Amino acid sequence: MAPTDESGQAAQHASPLGTTPPTRPPAEGAGPNARMPRWLPRAMVLALALIAVFQLGSWAFHQLIGLLTNILIAFFLALAIEPAVSKMAARGMRRGLATFLVFFGVLIVTAGFVTLLGSMLAGQIIKIVEDFPDYLDSVIAWINGHFHTDLKRVDVQEGLLRSDWLRNYVQNSATGVLDVSAQVLGGLFQLLTIGLFSFYFAADGPRLRRAICSVLPPARQTEVLRAWEIAVDKTGGYIYSRGLMALVSGVAHFVLLQALDVPYAPVLAVWVGLVSQFIPTIGTYLAGALPMLIAFTVDPWYALWVLVFVVIYQQFENYVLQPKLTSKTVDIHPAVAFGSVIAGTALLGAVGALIAIPAVATLQAFLGAYVKRYDVTDDPRVHGHRKRGEGPSPFTRVRALWERRRPGTQASGGDDGSS
Repeated sequence: MAPTDESGQAAQHASPLGTTPPTRPPAEGAGPNARMPRWLPRAMVLALALIAVFQLGSWAFHQLIGLLTNILIAFFLALAIEPAVSKMAARGMRRGLATFLVFFGVLIVTAGFVTLLGSMLAGQIIKIVEDFPDYLDSVIAWINGHFHTDLKRVDVQEGLLRSDWLRNYVQNSATGVLDVSAQVLGGLFQLLTIGLFSFYFAADGPRLRRAICSVLPPARQTEVLRAWEIAVDKTGGYIYSRGLMALVSGVAHFVLLQALDVPYAPVLAVWVGLVSQFIPTIGTYLAGALPMLIAFTVDPWYALWVLVFVVIYQQFENYVLQPKLTSKTVDIHPAVAFGSVIAGTALLGAVGALIAIPAVATLQAFLGAYVKRYDVTDDPRVHGHRKRGEGPSPFTRVRALWERRRPGTQASGGDDGSS
């Protein structure tokens, strides 16, 4: 009898030993009744929640970056005035009153400087406007004499007044008045915010330290208080040393400008002292540009004398005055200071450039307290030189190298040794 199709298929799938192979279990999720793992929905919800929290935090940080920057500036300003406030409070004065007196003194000095500088600039602008016709006549006379033209001041003035460039400039200036006003109001609000936070940080400094230490164990409290003290010493020392150097620089430049009979010598001296000391890296060039410009209006040779004096005084300050004044306050290497200013500028702009040096000095002093140091060996190589008489001289080393490279030198040396 012929086998059926089912028996034939069974015979084909039979093993050589006569036993049928075991059936494989169905793959997970392949069956009709397969279910999703229980942990997968929770993991997806958790991942979505983390992404949402990250996006919300990133958005909030970008929205509050201006406020955080103002708080950082206020904190460093509070550290800068902390020594003065602490001394006044140690004599029995309330910290709030002491902080108010310090802020009031800084405000009076700043307002006086801005007023004097504004009056100087206003006077110079008025003088330039009044002398502009004479200056224009001299320029026209020089052009007519050298290029054989027949220009007149009336024609030049009418051409300027009717030019499209002047019309477009006036229109753009009129539309930009609102933008300038908004920027001025924003700057005033920013200064008010920094002032308020600085006042609260300085007046409530002990309370703030107690609040921070209350959530830390005793060992951590000691480290926080030590770091706070180092930050106060370094920031205050940086501000006071810079102020002293600004005073010396202002007096020196005042003597020069007064000897050259340059107008507004006191205001220009204060400008040079403050800008050169409190604006890192480029402050010296910004400070010297304004006195040179004012001196140029008196006599072009006076501007050259001011430039020479600024360069010479800068070298004296870098190599003589600054190391002596900052050795006990902010003792960091010039290369480290320059790199910290660049890094601070890249991170926070002008604000980072201002607070970079005291921040790095604080970090360096704090790390130095926990880094174990050892006595340095007396090896002269530590000092970058060799003692006289130690080691072969350069001539001897060159001669030995030449003898070693001569052909047959090693062979002759070996024969001498064998004989």
